Amino acid sequence: MPGGWEWLIIIGVLLLLFGAKRLPDMARSVGQSARVFKGEMKGLKEDGKDESAAATPTDPPAATPQPAPLPAAHPAPQQPSAATQQGTNGPAQ
Repeated sequence: MPGGWEWLIIIGVLLLLFGAKRLPDMARSVGQSARVFKGEMKGLKEDGKDESAAATPTDPPAATPQPAPLPAAHPAPQQPSAATQQGTNGPAQ
């Protein structure tokens, strides 16, 4: 971490590079950026807590009932009768 003299040198170099008019604006925008970053990090931590609370339920799951079997949509196919097996031409003569 820079000490007293190092900070003075850094501030002097910044004054020479950017000028006295732009330094307050730059410092203000750095402060705003730091505030936004801090707020976003806090939001991410809260989102993580919400997700972990949702992933671990406090109540045990209730037993789920088994669904009743559905009735057959179509009746079972029947065996063809003797007349159907002979064909539409009828008995051979």
